[in-house]
Amino acid sequence: MKLDIDKLAADMTGAIKKVLEKKWPEIGDYAEVGARNLAEALIKIEKSKLTGELDEKEAKIHLFIQKNAAGSMLLAIEGLGILAAEEAINAAFQVVKDTVNTALGFSLL
Repeated sequence: MKLDIDKLAADMTGAIKKVLEKKWPEIGDYAEVGARNLAEALIKIEKSKLTGELDEKEAKIHLFIQKNAAGSMLLAIEGLGILAAEEAINAAFQVVKDTVNTALGFSLL
């Protein structure tokens, strides 16, 4: 099963929006970019796994780095705390978890 970057990004954006609804007018553009970046990272992990460039451990490390980058971007927004940023990122991954894990053949998310 091949991952669809547009669907991943849209689903993750929707999940982030639900969590950060009150701040959405201020952070929506940043959140959309962050979700797209995370979707691109998941696509890269999928391609790298298929070509043998990444194994499961390396994929998890790559995802950890990307997750922290997305969280840092959200934390740069004034008034958005660590817990809210973490909750938003976790919600984004939760909504695509089954799709991504099935496509990869192992539990990444």
